[in-house]
Amino acid sequence: MISPAHPTAWLAGCIPDLPTPFVEMGAVDLKAFARICERQVAAGMSALVVCDLAGEASTLSAAEQERLIRVAVEIARGRARVIAGAGSNSTNQAIELTRRAEAAGADAVISVVPYYNKPMQEGIAAHFRAIASSTGLPIILHDIPSRSVRELADDTLAQLAECEAFIGLRDGTGDVARPLRLNPLVPPSFRLLTGDDATALAYVASGGDGCISMIANVVPDLCRIVFASSRQGRPQSARYLQKRLLPLETCLAREGPAALKYVLSLLGLMEPTVRLPLVELAEPAKAAIARAVAGLCDEDLLAAAEA
Repeated sequence: MISPAHPTAWLAGCIPDLPTPFVEMGAVDLKAFARICERQVAAGMSALVVCDLAGEASTLSAAEQERLIRVAVEIARGRARVIAGAGSNSTNQAIELTRRAEAAGADAVISVVPYYNKPMQEGIAAHFRAIASSTGLPIILHDIPSRSVRELADDTLAQLAECEAFIGLRDGTGDVARPLRLNPLVPPSFRLLTGDDATALAYVASGGDGCISMIANVVPDLCRIVFASSRQGRPQSARYLQKRLLPLETCLAREGPAALKYVLSLLGLMEPTVRLPLVELAEPAKAAIARAVAGLCDEDLLAAAEA
């Protein structure tokens, strides 16, 4: 049980950003989704992110998102928190998605900086405050300027963090030194998580709290050990394991959900099907991923993880 004095203690370490499985005809595969949820909960993950970046949320209907959230909540059964993607560049739509997530039983929502509209900082702040006023759920802000064009400025983030509704940041800027700037500006309970697997250890070393991760879908136990080693004062072990993960992390970063689904299809967990405008991987990309996966299956790596 998490102490009320530390209400965001669960929002740390490695948190998987789950993909949305589809069958060949494009319908959501709820049975496969339940399997990947159970796999992550069994691995001891403190939270699951559903219907967000890896989940191809922009191609899901509101009804599909609500069904996926309900499945995650049913599988988690309080053993892990469910963080629902509920972002949109329309404030009204983001509010609707947030309310649906709350009705479906989510523990928190993650809400992205509005994309395409290119709002000024005052508009970004007003957008998030309107969402906060519509729900009792805690909100994790998502700053990813490579997709939204507009960044969430440090000053704007600090102002929002004064409100208890905002509990953390998914930082997609790639700036590993950002926690050094942000920690003095936000409350101690406000959590800073990178969205970049490859630089997660450097981000944590700068004062960050963890990573919302794609590769955790593939090797959840190993990812949990990486962060545990870092926290327990074994940086060499953490860096060694992180280095071994890097080839697969690079593939996932380059090809996104299509690559992640292909890896999970190799593990027998889901079909590699994606929705347009994404398409399945070309053969050279599949071969690169197969080599990267093979590199995670040797005895030396397993021994290092267990040490």
